[in-house]
Parts: sequence; structure tokens; C-alpha cells
Amino acid sequence: MPFENLDFLLDRCRAAGTSRVAVAAAQDADVLSALDNARDKGIVEPILIGPKEGITGLIDSLGLDLKGCEIIDEPDDSEASKRAVALVTSGEAQMVMKGQVKTATLLKAILDKEKGLRTGSVLSHLFLLEIPRLNRVFAVTDGGLNTYPTLQEKVRLVENAVGCYHRLGVERPRVAALAAVEVVNPAMACTLDAAALSQMNRRGQIKGCAVDGPLALDNAVSLEAARLKGIDSEVAGQADILLVPHIEAGNLVGKVALSLIGARGAGAVLGAKAPVILTSRTDSAETKLLSIALGVLLA
Repeated sequence: MPFENLDFLLDRCRAAGTSRVAVAAAQDADVLSALDNARDKGIVEPILIGPKEGITGLIDSLGLDLKGCEIIDEPDDSEASKRAVALVTSGEAQMVMKGQVKTATLLKAILDKEKGLRTGSVLSHLFLLEIPRLNRVFAVTDGGLNTYPTLQEKVRLVENAVGCYHRLGVERPRVAALAAVEVVNPAMACTLDAAALSQMNRRGQIKGCAVDGPLALDNAVSLEAARLKGIDSEVAGQADILLVPHIEAGNLVGKVALSLIGARGAGAVLGAKAPVILTSRTDSAETKLLSIALGVLLA
């Protein structure tokens, strides 16, 4: 059954116990507000890394109850990122969260060959979106990290997303490989990739899920649209995971959902040794809270 809303993340976290999260460049009002809320719910215990004076000043000005948290004074964003990753590597924290730091800076620390969180897998971003009009949650990948993934990279993106859904209790998630059309067109490379992914799934090369494509967005999420187009498959109209062809498509789907139609969201980076909570600096405190909850469930 599809998830109807993202509240299930917080509900499940209450039974999961408290995780420690290392926050790189924690001098961010929305990040601190989300952490305060999550800590109040018993979800996480934050370790705040960044300029101590700036962090404590924000905590005071926002009236947050975070004064008892460990604060590591490190004003340099690059060093703060390295220290956050080191805390996870040592087992002192279970996940990393991005604060007021550039994504590239944090990823450099995560991908460090000697001290990072590499597993040999492709890192990918997955964003859960609660769409009010449809009363359900979809996962979108990848609108945050991989720019123009190859077919083999798309296999890894699917595997990461499916693994996430397995952790969330969905045994056989439905994956729609999206394109602008629902027919294979040799002039549109993403339709060829989508068809290949679908066939790889049928032959057991991609396991634990159902994959179909190419599918346009409407007939991936709407049974009526799939019926009108004459598409009959296990995935069409009832996809759980939307695999976008490239980063622009994923970014636009996420931004349109959040900014124009009032969706709620939660995102994380998959494929590392531990969850990485990688939200946009413009994301709301609620999105960051829900992303923390997703990270806790994946940790």
C-alpha cells in the first residue's frame, strides 16, 4: 500500500529510539529549529559543528532548547564537514546533516577515499513528496546529485531507492522510469534507458521491485491517465518511485511540488555508509524535520 502522507516518518521514529546526528556548519536557523523539534520528540541528539558563537547566538535568538547539545567550535566549513563525517566513521554519530554549507563541500568530505563514507556504490538523492491532491507519497530520484546518469548509474539509482523502500517496509515498490512520452523513441535516449531498465527487471537483473518504462509522469501516477493511454502494467498509474531522466527533471518536479502545490517533502542521500540528510538551504524547517526522521529510519 502506498504511504498517504509523511507523518508515518515521525510516527515510526518514536519507536526507533534516539540517533545522534552530526551537523556540519550548524549555524542555520531552520536547521536548528528542526533539530530542536526533533530533539523534543526524542528522535535525535544533535552534535553541532560550526562557529560556536554564531550557533549559540542563533539558539538564544530563536529561543531554542539546544543549549545542552554538544557544540564543536569549527568556523571553517570544510573542516566542519570533515569532523561531522569523522564522528559517523567513529560510531559517535549515526548520520550526517548538512547545515549552512555548500553541498560540494560536504560531499568532498563524504567521498574522501580514506576518511569518508564511501561504499563503492553510486551516491544518489531521494526525495519523498507528499502530494495533497493525490493523497499519497512518491519518491523522486535523482534531482540532487547525479546530473546525467548513464544506464548503469540509473540501475544504481533504482537499487538505492528500492533499498530505501525496503527499509521503510515496502517489499516490492513500483518504479516508473520517466520520460516525456510512454513509447520507445530512438531519438530520445532516456526512453531507451527506460526500456532497458524494464527489461533488466523482468530478467532478474534488478531485483526486489517492479520497473516499467518509459512512462510519462501523468500515466505513472494516475490510473485514469494510464487507462486513457491504453497502458496496462503493474507500475502504470500506481508508481511508488519516480526515476527521472536527469537532474533538471528531478529538481523541477521537487520544486514545483514544494513551491507551487503545497507538497511536503523529506530527502536523504543514499549509497553511503550512513544516511546523509542533504536538504536545500531554502527548504523549510518542516522539510528538514521530516528529512531528519527519514534519516533516523534509515540509520
